[in-house]
Amino acid sequence: MTASRIVFPPLSYVGWGALTQLVPEVKRLGGTHVLVITDPALEKIGLVEQVTSPLRQAGCSVHVYTDVVPEPPLETGEKAVAFARGGEFDLVIGVGGGSAMDLAKLAAVLAVHEGSVTEYLNLTGTRTLEKKGLPKILIPTTSGTGSEVTNISVLSLDTTKDVVTHDYLLADVAIVDPQLTVSVPPRVTAATGIDALTHAVEAYVSVNASPTSDGLALQAMRLIARSLRKAVEHGADQQARIDMANGSYLAGLAFFNAGVAGVHALAYPLGGQFHIAHGESNAVLLPYVMGYIRQSCTKRMADMLNALGGNSSFLSEEEASRRCVEELERLVADVGIPKTLGGFGIPESALESLTKDAIQQKRLLARSPMPLLEADIRAIYQAAFAGAIVEPNNK
Repeated sequence: MTASRIVFPPLSYVGWGALTQLVPEVKRLGGTHVLVITDPALEKIGLVEQVTSPLRQAGCSVHVYTDVVPEPPLETGEKAVAFARGGEFDLVIGVGGGSAMDLAKLAAVLAVHEGSVTEYLNLTGTRTLEKKGLPKILIPTTSGTGSEVTNISVLSLDTTKDVVTHDYLLADVAIVDPQLTVSVPPRVTAATGIDALTHAVEAYVSVNASPTSDGLALQAMRLIARSLRKAVEHGADQQARIDMANGSYLAGLAFFNAGVAGVHALAYPLGGQFHIAHGESNAVLLPYVMGYIRQSCTKRMADMLNALGGNSSFLSEEEASRRCVEELERLVADVGIPKTLGGFGIPESALESLTKDAIQQKRLLARSPMPLLEADIRAIYQAAFAGAIVEPNNK
């Protein structure tokens, strides 16, 4: 057995009211000219002011940058980096979902590098990050992406996605305050919640899983399974929001250390070609991918059934793993996410181009407990279009 590489961000504050730690941490990091990168909708509803007001009262100059869109394209990343390079900032804060935090990480690190973002992309880039960049604090306002604890910045290309990845992208401080998620609408709560669940599920079955990532992933599943439906139906439920914030945080740590695999590999082209939100892309594919690879990880899926609230005590591993897939289907349906690709307006004619793009995600596919070849990926997309779980022996 090879040794596992375990990495955690330097410092996190997690819990109701954690935002009170922001000013002390900005001062500790020497921040005086602060760039806040955030979603324009969050500024409009006044949430960003909860971040900027105490900073200004503490004597910091603050510039709020809102050129942020969901599933940010490469050119949006280039603009954010150019803006950070053009200012005299000494600290960057990302406030929002994964898009805002990913752009904040990118801007903070590449602000002190030369070259375009394109040159640092994982699939096609030719440059390597050589400096840590500006200090950065990440503050999620959704419970889902885990971006606050990972070293990845995801960008949309013409038909798929790519990443910039390096430990320099890790936040100096992550502040996870579930109070900031109370105003998140039901559909976003559902999509980001299933995104977090997918992180935990894929980390648990990853070929790179370790006892450390296993513990994080299973506890994340327990918290999310017991609270996501409540958070969607009753957004002001404090305990549900606390559970989701903790579940998302733990799932982020789990997948950062063990990696995600087939679900994400197939989800990226849905976002790239059809601009479907990342969480919804993962959600619609999660049961079909896990149903397809089930036979390669029946024991682990039996464990997952228990974490999701089921009981495998009197079941064989085979039956428990099937029940696990059914529980995933049920949870996705209960929070109102369409169960088929057609539910998102994706035509059957697109399945071939989706397959061609997904097979390029070799970094992700390499972690799957079952090798997924082009024919397998095509079969999974077809299953997700038809709305029927298939397995390799009955495709």
